[in-house]
Amino acid sequence: MAKLKVTWVKSAIGYPEDQKRTIRALGLRKLQQSVELADSGPARGMITKVRHLVKVEVVEETKVRTRRTAKPAEETS
Repeated sequence: MAKLKVTWVKSAIGYPEDQKRTIRALGLRKLQQSVELADSGPARGMITKVRHLVKVEVVEETKVRTRRTAKPAEETS
């Protein structure tokens, strides 16, 4: 499933309070901050409401391989 990268690019000063609350509900706290959200209907609806204040990119999920940590070497005395 794809994710959406949402970046807050324009200040909400001078816009209605409900749009400011929508920005906060998206998880954005500071201008130029980005968050990744699951691509869902509710997220798309919030983004549509503040589309003039944010930039949206689709990010494909890739499987991340974790590196196994080597066991510590046994000490020899």
